[in-house]
Amino acid sequence: MDIQVRNLTIEDYKDLKRSMEKAYGGDTGDVWTRENIVDLIEVFPEGQLCVEVDRRVVACALSLIIDSKKTNIYKKYYEIIDDGKFSTHDYEGDILYGIEVFVHPDFRSLRLGRRLYDARKELCEQMNLRGIVAGGRIPNYHAYADKITPRTYIEKVKRKEIFDPTLTFQLSNDFHVSKILKNYLPEDKESNEFATLLQWDNIYYDPDAKSSSASKQTTRLGLVQWQMRSFKDINEFYDQVEFFVDAVSDYGSDFVMFPEFFNTPLMSPYNDLPERAAMEKLSELTSEIVEKLQEFAVSYNVNIIAGSMPIMEYKKLYNASYLCHRNGKVDVHKKIHITPNEFKYYGMVGGNEINVFDTDCGKVGLLICYDVEFPEVSRIMADQGMQILFVPYMTDTQNGYLRVRACAQARAIENECYVAIAGCVGNLPRVNNMDIQYSQSAVFTPSDFAFPNNGIKAEATPNTEMVLIADVDLYALRDLHEYGTVKILKDRRKDLYAVNLLK
Repeated sequence: MDIQVRNLTIEDYKDLKRSMEKAYGGDTGDVWTRENIVDLIEVFPEGQLCVEVDRRVVACALSLIIDSKKTNIYKKYYEIIDDGKFSTHDYEGDILYGIEVFVHPDFRSLRLGRRLYDARKELCEQMNLRGIVAGGRIPNYHAYADKITPRTYIEKVKRKEIFDPTLTFQLSNDFHVSKILKNYLPEDKESNEFATLLQWDNIYYDPDAKSSSASKQTTRLGLVQWQMRSFKDINEFYDQVEFFVDAVSDYGSDFVMFPEFFNTPLMSPYNDLPERAAMEKLSELTSEIVEKLQEFAVSYNVNIIAGSMPIMEYKKLYNASYLCHRNGKVDVHKKIHITPNEFKYYGMVGGNEINVFDTDCGKVGLLICYDVEFPEVSRIMADQGMQILFVPYMTDTQNGYLRVRACAQARAIENECYVAIAGCVGNLPRVNNMDIQYSQSAVFTPSDFAFPNNGIKAEATPNTEMVLIADVDLYALRDLHEYGTVKILKDRRKDLYAVNLLK
């Protein structure tokens, strides 16, 4: 599955109309005409957004810019859009006015509406607009209209005592109700012709500036400090994984990372086998698990670093980490440096590729545990533009953990990047060689004035299952490279020494 959020074009109209007809289902409103879409794209191309799934448009968000001093935002819907003439659009205005959002019903489980709302917010920030305003239906109100007022209904939806498919979604996306509108859509019988005037405020709005940067500055990381536990079957394992993905996604994280070998509880049925044979049996589940995590990445709109898992290729056993992008793409890193125990008990071999992966939040690198103790690999990644290095690990003793931690901190300083590490805690008494775990997950930064004095952005409580959430500023890395107290990457003596990727 390939998912892209992009600007709408007139060539999309055939798909657009088909999705609109399915979304409306003959309920409220007519589909937008081709002429409507042409007009919107001509007057405000940046504001017409769509989601494409496998080259088919299945969701859309349409909008205008209005001047809040000239246009009464409390007017009826058709007055604001001027009956489809869109004459209220004003590039010099201060408000992004949402006139439509819809998702094809067959794709609603993918949470595409959230992507469209996020894209609108980014557009609002880029254009330095005061905020987003939209009229919202309350389609479940008709079931309560004879008992409670619209105001009471809205309060109950806010308190989650009542679920409303439109309002609940909008509130969960940081919109607030600023007013109740009457006769907003006269044909809307489900809402009893009531609507909410919804507003999202752009906290970065600068009334003295004409525009702001189009680049995303902050990336949110979510690290899962995973408690080793027994599972009765793989579905129970998926339930636990989905719980953490859901929780981290609710915090608006761009990435969630699980630890190295976080799926080894599933090896317990094979504990009577030799270590190598048991690990081979576990590797048979990897492709299924990756596929499930890919579904979670798309559905919860978060990039997932799938810890690490064993894979068999041409009778060779590797330790591999997967990056499941939220657009459906999957990348893989095979652990390059195999520990003596991995070789002794499982006969694992190391991978032979060093890659940096492009994501919607910049360039990232993946290393697995022991890999981070070899500075050459991350230096090669830094030369390829890596901004965040993710390191899932598994350590059974404190001294092993501290070795990984110290090296990860060194990689952050010497490569002027962020390094995130996540490990397992607890024990697995019924799985050979996985009996105890020690971990304190953390996010490390370079060492300069723009960063924490100790180079630690955030760290978890040792040996406790939890989620660690941290924001990292990619702009700060750019400034560090150019204006830092020291410029490590620039000041290398390339006339004297070099680190090269041999191929």
